[in-house]
Amino acid sequence: MSNNQFLDDCPDLLRDFIFYMKTVRGRSARTADGYYIDLRTFFRYIKATKLLGITPHNDDTFKAIKIADLSAKDICAVTLSDVYAYINFCMDQLGNHAAAQARKVSSIRSFYNYLIKAGHINESPVKNLDLPALKRALPKYLTLDESMQLLESVKSKFTQRDYCMITLMLNCGMRVSELVGIDLPDIRDDTLKLLGKGNKERIVYLNDACKMALEEYLKVRKVPENCSREDRNALFLSNRGKRLTTRRVEQIVETSLQQAGLDGKGISPHKLRHTAATIMFQHGGVDIRVLQEILGHENLGTTEIYTHISNRQLQDAAVSSPLSKIKPKKVQTIPPVDETEDK
Repeated sequence: MSNNQFLDDCPDLLRDFIFYMKTVRGRSARTADGYYIDLRTFFRYIKATKLLGITPHNDDTFKAIKIADLSAKDICAVTLSDVYAYINFCMDQLGNHAAAQARKVSSIRSFYNYLIKAGHINESPVKNLDLPALKRALPKYLTLDESMQLLESVKSKFTQRDYCMITLMLNCGMRVSELVGIDLPDIRDDTLKLLGKGNKERIVYLNDACKMALEEYLKVRKVPENCSREDRNALFLSNRGKRLTTRRVEQIVETSLQQAGLDGKGISPHKLRHTAATIMFQHGGVDIRVLQEILGHENLGTTEIYTHISNRQLQDAAVSSPLSKIKPKKVQTIPPVDETEDK
């Protein structure tokens, strides 16, 4: 969805919020669309229950409700009870589980926090909202041997390009959006500039594997004559001279995993990012705060999930105990005694 498609059915306050998230907070168009979709559903529910006086159901009637005419007064009058009722609607009618509910609440919380900053309200209706804690599942990842198996199996009409992309993902832990956004000037000697979430730039260092993969790819990289000025500097190009899309990278990774016999494991390009982080932590001994910088995580808590993946350090700690070498002595056995209580 492009932004122009929803502006016609968007209250002024919501439109201002979307612009704020894109321009001030630096959110991508895709993220802004996600905020809008979540908030549109919420305000459809508010309009149905508060203004139209109907009990909404997940049907065409609900999806046809327009929200452009919601006034600032209607939006600012939302209460905590309204939000709890909406969460119940999401469970019963939309079939949303905890993760989807949490995402929708996060969108509502961000919106009303914006309204506070903009001076429309003094306090957020979701300030005291309680939600069940989400189960933090450990991320899926490839082992070191599987990662090497994947790299050895890359083969296509653009082997050097595809091998280079997978090498960068496995060694640098970059997001797919960061990978496809790389331009040639971003590469300087042994460093690479990445543009991450919120338009935040960071520098990652290229090891020998990355530098060799880039060197081999750049030898065969071709720029078609009809390549646009916008795409000409893109590091990874399609055969038509277009910057590769995230979806195309997903397809390339899927094919490479199949060739390596690693399909069916739930591995995606984003899971290669998890793989890179896991290998750096397990095998490279990388400090958790250094790993946070490499991955571009804003909060250390996001990175800490990788500390739960490896049991090697726990095993090493047990083995290193001074008592770990003690062997049981051979003792002379004596006849067992009756251990029942005396009467």
